[in-house]
Amino acid sequence: MDSDSDSANQRPLADRLRPARIADAVGQPHLLDAGMPLRRALEGGRLHSMILWGPPGCGKTTLARLMTERANARVFALSAVTAGLKEVRECVAEAERMEREGDARGRVLFVDEAHRFNKAQQDAFLPHVESGRMIFIGATTENPSFEINKALLSRVSVYALRPLGSDALLEIAARAAAELGVEVSESGKKVLAEFADGDARRLLGAMENATAALRAGEGGGGGGGGGELTGELVWRVAGRRVPRFDKGGDDFYDQISALHKSVRGSSPDGALYWLSRMLEGGADPRYIGRRLIRMASEDVGLADPRALSVALEADDAYRRLGSPEGELALAAAAIYLASVPKSDAACRAFGAAKAAARESGSLAPPMRLRNAPTALMKKMGHGAGYRHAHNEPGAYAAGENYFPDEMPPRRFYHPVDRGLESKIAARLEELRKRDAARGRGR
Repeated sequence: MDSDSDSANQRPLADRLRPARIADAVGQPHLLDAGMPLRRALEGGRLHSMILWGPPGCGKTTLARLMTERANARVFALSAVTAGLKEVRECVAEAERMEREGDARGRVLFVDEAHRFNKAQQDAFLPHVESGRMIFIGATTENPSFEINKALLSRVSVYALRPLGSDALLEIAARAAAELGVEVSESGKKVLAEFADGDARRLLGAMENATAALRAGEGGGGGGGGGELTGELVWRVAGRRVPRFDKGGDDFYDQISALHKSVRGSSPDGALYWLSRMLEGGADPRYIGRRLIRMASEDVGLADPRALSVALEADDAYRRLGSPEGELALAAAAIYLASVPKSDAACRAFGAAKAAARESGSLAPPMRLRNAPTALMKKMGHGAGYRHAHNEPGAYAAGENYFPDEMPPRRFYHPVDRGLESKIAARLEELRKRDAARGRGR
């Protein structure tokens, strides 16, 4: 057997199918379609410092390779998972040597998993990026806004890549099928696209495994070459798809944000969907329980005070039962919170009151509102003139001021005309009229 051919076939399928030309790249039309800035830079061989940000398997490393090969640049490739400050300094020293010796090639520092580099490692090459001695290309799955130094971020272009769509995945699957010498049935294409979930590497790995199973006689096609990858075979070999989810990363916060906004927007179906996505992806149900409690206070508030009790009881039920039984209590709470009237009046009132407390400093409570547990404190005037509300008509001391004497009364709480708060609003309006009758607005 030809040793070169045998060696080539041992390479991972994803590496064998990596595009060698810009025209072969699939997906990312917002970056690679004709006339797009990155496409123009690629075609012109014009390199500039950039960060390629996107989910796994969307083509970040492929794009970086295409750009550097087109520009005939010397590439210093590092993985931030394994490289440290020593390796960064070695790359910088080699770039300086090339510059001294008049080597006209561009010098590119490519860092995979760039978000894993700490501040000291990023600072080590920042001056050389700034001077133009090196071009920095970073690939990351994490939001650069949080993981990349602001100084470095201000000197690079950030290109956001998207998960590959079904059309792009099926085009890659067709190329892989030709490389593997197999056919893919319509059901196989459907299962592959669903399983890949936007990730080309996941697609190609599933196809390699399914092909190996087919050739071992597990797919009904017999041993040897050829055969067809059916949906049933791919499903059996690849297993259940786990939705893309990253505990602590953008996917995590984007999905909890979607759940929160679905509840706020009174969409129980949307809330159930995002709740299920998070649970399927491996989110801690106890975290979701805490967030539901927050939603009950922030977005339902006093429009339905029972919402907080429902959320607390659901959280407690989960802690008692665990998964999967306790997850139903969380789902029921999410439905309830999404379905009842909403008010953020308490949340806004609390925020306004905190701001006023910061602005007013250390103003003392009026003497009439102070505590007087001892004879000495009573003698000093603590509590003098206090009007006990239960001794007043309707248990309300009309006209009383409960703010510091140096501070004019403020109104923080503005109840909405929904749910229980509509009744609260009516009562407070009646009390304000009684204050006005005593000569004090409220």
